[in-house]
Amino acid sequence: MIKKCLFPAAGYGTRFLPATKAMPKEMLPVVNKPLIQYGVEEALDAGLTEISIVTGRGKRALEDHFDISYELENQIKGTDKEKYLVGIRRLLSECSFSYTRQTEMKGLGHAILTGRPLIGDEPFAVVLADDLCVNLDGDGVLMQMVKLYNQYRCTIIAIQEVDPQETNKYGVIAGDLIGDDLYRVRNMVEKPAPEDAPSNLAIIGRYILTPDIFDLIKQTEPGKGGEIQITDALMKQAQNGCVIAYKFKGKRFDCGGAEGYIEATNFCFENFYKTGKAY
Repeated sequence: MIKKCLFPAAGYGTRFLPATKAMPKEMLPVVNKPLIQYGVEEALDAGLTEISIVTGRGKRALEDHFDISYELENQIKGTDKEKYLVGIRRLLSECSFSYTRQTEMKGLGHAILTGRPLIGDEPFAVVLADDLCVNLDGDGVLMQMVKLYNQYRCTIIAIQEVDPQETNKYGVIAGDLIGDDLYRVRNMVEKPAPEDAPSNLAIIGRYILTPDIFDLIKQTEPGKGGEIQITDALMKQAQNGCVIAYKFKGKRFDCGGAEGYIEATNFCFENFYKTGKAY
């Protein structure tokens, strides 16, 4: 059973400056909850209770959020405002939280490798909090992926179709269809130009990884900008065994930029806040 979920959260959030100059991008509120809380809730709903977060300088707010605030809770005790803490209290009671720091920003692959002491030698999920994923008609995205892992016992990556002109923003896969919305990966390219992209199936911020990925990341040479790309390590894994790409059911919002963030806020306001499900 997968129990651990890793949140790489050390990045600068440069697409959202100046808001992220002094505040972690993962703490940007979508209506009344920070992005990272949506991700942790998704993980818990999938049965992942051991939450590991890779932080960096200026990210102390993440640790403070997943902690008890005695003064605040005492002030609102017995008032109707207590309902706003129901969700976070559930996370604190049902999840454990551990943290480590990434001292240099050297790409997603390096961030995941930094989390190795928290994960150990077992399969784990990875969530990028600025990709907010929701599914109103059934299981959350991570739950869908956990069920697939239980069946296939190999690395699972979430994908979605994107505009072919936007492939230069994503890792892009090519693969052989092996089931409904399932592809066995045979090629993977990081941020290809549209004319070089092997498909329009883009990797988004949900992964289930087997522990051999750590050694593969260590063997991966830095690429453009000195960053260690997780796609390069995943490609090695695909060549050695099996990596499955899954076109998930649900919606994904890119909250690292203003347009996706506003779309997510409007969606969550209509579907969660106004219906009383936002807490």
